[in-house]
Amino acid sequence: MTQTPTAMAQRMPTATTSRSPRNRVPYAALCETFVQIEATTKRLEITDILTKFFQRVISLSPSNLTQCIYLCINRIGPEYEGRELHVGDSILMKAVVEATGRNLQALKADVVEHGDLGTVAEQSRGKQRTLATPQPLTVPQVFDTLKTISEITGTSSQKRKIDLIRKMLVACRENEAKYIIRSLAGTLRIGLAEQTVLQSLARAFVLNDSETRKMSKDKLENELASATAIVKQVYTELPTYDQIVPALLEHGVHHLPEHCKLTPGIPLKPMLAHPTKSLTEVLDRFENMTFSCEYKYDGERAQIHRLEDGSVMIFSRNSENLSVKYPDIIARVPAISKPDVTSFVLDCEAVAWDREKKCILPFQVLSTRKKKDVTAEEVKIQVCVFVFDLLYFNGKPVTGEPLKTRRQLLEENFIEIEGGFHFSKSMESSNVEEIQTFLNEAIVGNCEGLMVKTLEKEASYEPSKRSRNWLKVKKDYLSGLGDSLDLVVIGGWYGRGKRTGTYGAYLLACYDEDREEYQSICKMGTGFDDESLAGHYKFLSEHTIEAPKNYYNISDNPNVRPDVWFDAVQVWEVKCADLSISPVHRAAMGLVAEDKGISLRFPRFIRIRDDKGPSDATSAAQVAEMYQSQNINPVHGNKSRDDDF
Repeated sequence: MTQTPTAMAQRMPTATTSRSPRNRVPYAALCETFVQIEATTKRLEITDILTKFFQRVISLSPSNLTQCIYLCINRIGPEYEGRELHVGDSILMKAVVEATGRNLQALKADVVEHGDLGTVAEQSRGKQRTLATPQPLTVPQVFDTLKTISEITGTSSQKRKIDLIRKMLVACRENEAKYIIRSLAGTLRIGLAEQTVLQSLARAFVLNDSETRKMSKDKLENELASATAIVKQVYTELPTYDQIVPALLEHGVHHLPEHCKLTPGIPLKPMLAHPTKSLTEVLDRFENMTFSCEYKYDGERAQIHRLEDGSVMIFSRNSENLSVKYPDIIARVPAISKPDVTSFVLDCEAVAWDREKKCILPFQVLSTRKKKDVTAEEVKIQVCVFVFDLLYFNGKPVTGEPLKTRRQLLEENFIEIEGGFHFSKSMESSNVEEIQTFLNEAIVGNCEGLMVKTLEKEASYEPSKRSRNWLKVKKDYLSGLGDSLDLVVIGGWYGRGKRTGTYGAYLLACYDEDREEYQSICKMGTGFDDESLAGHYKFLSEHTIEAPKNYYNISDNPNVRPDVWFDAVQVWEVKCADLSISPVHRAAMGLVAEDKGISLRFPRFIRIRDDKGPSDATSAAQVAEMYQSQNINPVHGNKSRDDDF
């Protein structure tokens, strides 16, 4: 049953103990907040619920605020730290069995029936027997235990993890077991997006300020909007609550940008480009503006950080630390800048390079390179870095400067190395024939196409944003669908004939971050050769699950119920002829048609996207936008196809 705010308040520490270091947020208070959020789909209501919870934490247990936030977004630290729990369903089930004394087979049957181990764990809680009632769980206790679990490796690691999980489950009360299990499984499934968490955090600090009580309604709304914009902007440049929350507590929202800025060693989400299907569309978008055309290199996005102490770190587009993958790049970093350069952050593309022919090699060559524990002596695939932007220079962020200024700083302070470090090839022109010739040259040079960017007006670097100030034109954009999609593999069908012994087709899904779910978008069986089919079978067979996760949004239609379900662990790049309204697939349901989703027609596999995690897949909103960009009637102009799987 949903708890009222009053009931939740009773769970929180009293004001008389608010400054005590022993004052901790009860985990029950956080869970009751989750229950309220899960009970509604209204974004404003969710924001209001979380804002009120954060207000109480700020007032009574400010030292617990960072941990509360991480539990809300289901992480145990900044994304770039790469902390993983490595807890599978088998470990969770064994822990529930040990905590409750239930039979494993009966537990599995309940999970199949309910589709959610968290719910089953909550219902099983009454079966457990304890000699003494454990102390109530607190937020720091749960967070620290999850962190400890992430650090367990080596011999008997599974047993040690089960023991820690069991101890938490035994101490659980009411609905706590459900959210403990969901946190361990990797998704809360309450419909809470991180952008809502940031907004609620900003609003909580404003509303806790005594000065806001004197404001008119209009002025207060402006203050709330301003605070939200500040917190969100700061987070794009410094994505770590470990630094943002203490700064908010000490200095407040409006002084936050002075204390939290882009910092070498902490990766920011890269700026992304919008696809476009014609060069005339580019000219229309950038009419009366100066812009640059750059080669779009077919490699891996790399963010190179040089700290003041001379150390170097490399991060992927999804904040994964690639330093161990590219020791050869790190070795050449000291030689790419002039002596008076002390620190920087570069946005680049790392591509495979042919030393003899001195040319770019296809991405498939780069993808064969070893990913971990690489030594310089082991490097067989030479990599060349093409740098196209400068985000931080000699102690200062430069993202707010126009691209023309950032590019000038690059060219004046960095040095090209043959076959190792180059500036991206670019040109400035508004002549469609010249741009077409440049595009053709890029394609001949093994590039994907062009990136077209504003140079002076609206030309700042916008972290984590897919901006229309950057447009991408790929060689296969000029006809058919404007962009490829990055989709998660969630199911497979056994192959027949030549494909016997492998999976012959796959069920793919996009990701809806607001609902925290994977939505089916197509069944795909083309684009594979024998080698890739064998590789996919070997990899995905290690990630099979007994039933679809409760956060897989799929139809009951038997045509889209695969023979085997997979855990959401791998992203594939996919091309298709077009997108259509579908009565059976659930992608972007409600965004274009009220009771129908969107599917892909004639999808084909392009490549594995190792640089993307499942939650980085193409979003439901992007799918809807791509559908509508086809310039057809959103609901009636593209016929629904029952057989379009």
